[in-house]
Amino acid sequence: MATPKSNKTNKNHILFRYGLITIAFIMFALTIAWKLVTATIIEAPAWNERARKELSTVTVIAPERGNILASNGNILACNLTVHDVKIDLRHDKIKKLTVLPWASIDSLADSLDIYYPRVADLRKDRATYEKYSWHTRFREEFAKDPDKRNRALNLARKKTIDDYNRIKNFPFLRNFRGRGSRCPVYKEDRNIRIYPYGRMASRSIGRVNETKESNEIHGYSGLEAALDTLLYGSPGLAKRVALNSGFSNWVSKPAVRGFDIHTTIDIDLQDMLEEELLSVCRESGAEWGTAILMEVATGEIKAISNVENLGNGVYGEALNRAVLPFEPGSVMKPISLMIAFEDGLVHSVEERVDCSPFQRTTDPHAPSVKTMKQVIEMSSNTGIARVIFRRYAQKPEAFHDRLASIGFFEPMKTGIAGECVPRVRRLVDRDGNGNNITLTSRHLDLARQAYGYNTEIPPLYTLSYYNAIANGGKYVRPHLVRSLTDENGRDSVMPITYIRDSICSRKTANKVKQCLHEVVWGEHGTARMVRDDRVKVVGKTGTAYPVRSDGRGYDVSRRRYAFAGFFPYETPRYSCMALVLAPGGTSANRTSGQVVKNIAVKMYSRGMLKIPSTYTESPSPTIPVLAASEQYDSKALTGALGLKSVRKVKAPKAAKNGEVPDVVGYDAPTAVSILERAGLNVKLRGSGRVVSQSPAAGTPLERDGSITLSLRL
Repeated sequence: MATPKSNKTNKNHILFRYGLITIAFIMFALTIAWKLVTATIIEAPAWNERARKELSTVTVIAPERGNILASNGNILACNLTVHDVKIDLRHDKIKKLTVLPWASIDSLADSLDIYYPRVADLRKDRATYEKYSWHTRFREEFAKDPDKRNRALNLARKKTIDDYNRIKNFPFLRNFRGRGSRCPVYKEDRNIRIYPYGRMASRSIGRVNETKESNEIHGYSGLEAALDTLLYGSPGLAKRVALNSGFSNWVSKPAVRGFDIHTTIDIDLQDMLEEELLSVCRESGAEWGTAILMEVATGEIKAISNVENLGNGVYGEALNRAVLPFEPGSVMKPISLMIAFEDGLVHSVEERVDCSPFQRTTDPHAPSVKTMKQVIEMSSNTGIARVIFRRYAQKPEAFHDRLASIGFFEPMKTGIAGECVPRVRRLVDRDGNGNNITLTSRHLDLARQAYGYNTEIPPLYTLSYYNAIANGGKYVRPHLVRSLTDENGRDSVMPITYIRDSICSRKTANKVKQCLHEVVWGEHGTARMVRDDRVKVVGKTGTAYPVRSDGRGYDVSRRRYAFAGFFPYETPRYSCMALVLAPGGTSANRTSGQVVKNIAVKMYSRGMLKIPSTYTESPSPTIPVLAASEQYDSKALTGALGLKSVRKVKAPKAAKNGEVPDVVGYDAPTAVSILERAGLNVKLRGSGRVVSQSPAAGTPLERDGSITLSLRL
């Protein structure tokens, strides 16, 4: 039983403890009160400024860039979200490992070397493997102090979510489960621009890069640059707001996705044009080449290609020279002739003109007096110059003004970045310093302008005028953009527009067309090798020397070879121009002319020109033909095909180089394919299999020559 004294002692102890607790609470309350006073009164300006800065922070939300699409909807350029897969080697789950499981780490290194090697040719040699293998990389990292290891070691860059999930399940890494901060393996997302068709039409489609000033993605070439404001979209804004749980971003203005651009590019035609241009450039040893294919009625650019010799005969996409100015050479003559017809300087294609030496220019082509057809057919410099002088001799500057009147110097706004307008000097009587320019000097310049020198015209402009001639004088605006689609799926179709409703009458256009016909199909035409009976191509050749690199005169060792025209002649559907810079010794007939001819023939063979086929609509049934070398079960084959018999013929002999192939016994499509690859133009008579050919097999091969095949069922 406790004594009174002990009870009193316990009570004092309890009161003392309560006193201490009370004092502690009072001190804590005073501290809180003091903090409130300092925060709300003494330090209030500093806290208010910090809050103002935090709440005034505005984050820019980058918009999603629009896609670029081909005419059939195929994607030419689009965005793709990719992931950089990384590992934090300072993560607590890794740092707490007292003994490193090297067996698992080596298995991880093996997996990464197989699926995500650090260099493409990792196993090229032992030295490369030891330097760049993941085994070496991991040992370098784990040899460091745990607090100095890499916190963001890249395991794989620009990968899909499937790659990320695969890596997480590799040996060693599969031991670390969890999300976010609980897992040392993580991914960083980013958007990249991809081009599914690779380098195809890359100069026309363009490319993008990240600006250093704002880290925004913008186009720097092609359509990506020319239509950047439409493709980029509109950035959004997010502000910092105070919530019960702290600060957060509040979207005040959502980002607007860029427009999808539907182009006029036809993937099939683009592929064909690039193939033909590349083939001609390789054969001629060209430094570069450019080609454009356009639809006559609409002005839609269906294909545009640029190739350049990158060294050692390797060609790749380079400058878009289709929109850069060059001296055009003789492809300018039909444009000058069109003006002459329209101005009444000549009235008929059979009207004659003196082609004797004129303005320091001679005409090597006989006769000295030519019709307008012959002036274009034989490419007479003096002939076209004399015609233009009938009106513009006394006032040479008026020729420039006449070109301006037909929209020669107006921007086309095709959507192609880097587009230039033609440069034709106005031949005034005084220069910029007030010095007199003699009429004799201006006459020489006028003559040269008439036949394509002393001027600079982009190939696209030259083609647009040939397109207008094919279109009966209607000068439609060339363009690459067909329509736009916004983020809500609403389409805005771009209307067909005209730079001029008409640059000449239909009658004048028909006269010029007749003259262009003679260039290819006339007896003395400069483009006779462009002939092909399957599709009638017409146009004009042009040759010009490039200016020397030092600017002093012309480089006569090289030439620019041009051919501009359209097809089919009777009802033009497409216009096309090719320009090739190649060593001297060849011709436009053999280079650029072949590009246009070959693309026309390929389009014909695919039924793109709507030319009636030479085959009957309902061909008679034929018996299949198999070469003797083919192995087959005759009974099984006839039974499967429901036929009574299968004709067996002797296998044709392989042709030697430089000789006409033997195609007797082949069916017509196979024979045509073999002979066209050999460079021959094929004519068919009858139907069925080939029973004879002229010239015969083994005859010396004449490239671009003709061969006639007789067919019989």
